[in-house]
Amino acid sequence: MNQNLLTREEFASIQQVQAGTSRLLEGAARRGAFIRVIKNSKPIGVLLPNTTFESLAEDLAALSSNAYLRNLAESRKQGGRYSAKTVKRLLGL
Repeated sequence: MNQNLLTREEFASIQQVQAGTSRLLEGAARRGAFIRVIKNSKPIGVLLPNTTFESLAEDLAALSSNAYLRNLAESRKQGGRYSAKTVKRLLGL
């Protein structure tokens, strides 16, 4: 994910969700947010726009890969740092 998801939390009551789920999800997708659903002042669930869910699922899949985790640990041992400009050049962007 290209942003810190937890800083993008928004809240909606169960009544707001029942009145306009599509509208809430479309707005959250535009803002890169997710919606915590509240009922009687208690959280009961979360609504995620599909793009957010897909990105989160991709991140979780990567983090469950032993090869990915080994490569990450190896990379961290090397301690090298690259500027954004260098990364773009290396990737041909």
